[in-house]
Amino acid sequence: MGIVKTKDLVFEYIRRDEEGNVEGITRAVDEVTLDIEQGDFVAILGHNGSGKSTLAKHINAILYPTEGTVWVDGMDTAKDEHLWDIRQKAGMVFQNPDNQIIGQVVEEDVGFGPENLGVPTQEIWERVEESLKAVGMYEFRKHSPNKLSGGQKQRVSIAGVIAMHPKCIVLDEPTAMLDPNGRKEVIRAVRALNDVENITVILITHYMEEIVHANKVFVMDNGKVAMQGTPREIFSQVEKLKSLRLDVPQVTLLAHELRKSGLELPEGILTKEELVKALGL
Repeated sequence: MGIVKTKDLVFEYIRRDEEGNVEGITRAVDEVTLDIEQGDFVAILGHNGSGKSTLAKHINAILYPTEGTVWVDGMDTAKDEHLWDIRQKAGMVFQNPDNQIIGQVVEEDVGFGPENLGVPTQEIWERVEESLKAVGMYEFRKHSPNKLSGGQKQRVSIAGVIAMHPKCIVLDEPTAMLDPNGRKEVIRAVRALNDVENITVILITHYMEEIVHANKVFVMDNGKVAMQGTPREIFSQVEKLKSLRLDVPQVTLLAHELRKSGLELPEGILTKEELVKALGL
């Protein structure tokens, strides 16, 4: 069994009126089955309302299945006795870093999680140092988080999760509120964690450029997995992605249009370098 596995996962939001009577039921996740191995870099795509963030919240046991099962490191998330362990194994990073940062100084904020886990003081400081170095924020350890840019704050949020030594990090649209430079900073830090530390990364996003380096991609639509494969396999299906109201990277779209106009180019070009090489420039 992988680090994260779901089987026939269903989650329904129940809407009630002022008296508490059921007005309607929305099925946000609809019979989703996934198997994610330790060390994978998985991207989950989908337009707003596709169910991707609802799915992410099941991996950290913020939500429980209406039907079906979610396992994290072999533990059933629906069983209360596993809740603490699951949240240590699967860390969560949200859209807005201001919602996760609570310390007055960067290093204090990063140390908050391990302190709550009862980690000895000396080890907490060792973890703070290694976590801040892992995301390239060690030189800012004495700074106030309020003085940091959005991208820097988000990297501090990620360091706070890493300091708890999770096996898996779930990032729910972590760059949605950042500028392009901030987005690059965060994705670079996440890729390094995956490459160097072998931490499983599950990235929820709608920015296509961010998933080029993933090794598995799941595309969600109306609560279901509509497509799955490698980035190249996914981006080889430009028209299908458009039908799911998703964009593709600009370079992929350019290569697609050049193919349609008669140029012999391979499907699913992902980077500028690949396109230049394919064009023989």
